[in-house]
Amino acid sequence: MSVQVRIPTPLRRLTQGQDKVEVECTNLKQCIEALDKKYPGMKDKLCDEKGGIRRFVNFYVNGQDIRFLNGADTALKSGDEVSIVPAVAGG
Repeated sequence: MSVQVRIPTPLRRLTQGQDKVEVECTNLKQCIEALDKKYPGMKDKLCDEKGGIRRFVNFYVNGQDIRFLNGADTALKSGDEVSIVPAVAGG
């Protein structure tokens, strides 16, 4: 099933400048794996050394924060939109 992923500006160098890409997956973990297979280096930017999602990277599925869904196990279906949003700090 095809899922559309919105790529933030800092990661677009990995996607040859594309701001949206499509991957085949059924959950967020598979989405990250599919992104890394298609765009090598993506998983290193999104996940820590243990394979967990980095603290400063937020994922949204159809506008809903995955932290309030099932985290990396959040199910995806064809047509869903996944947004990758780097955390912003400062003051």
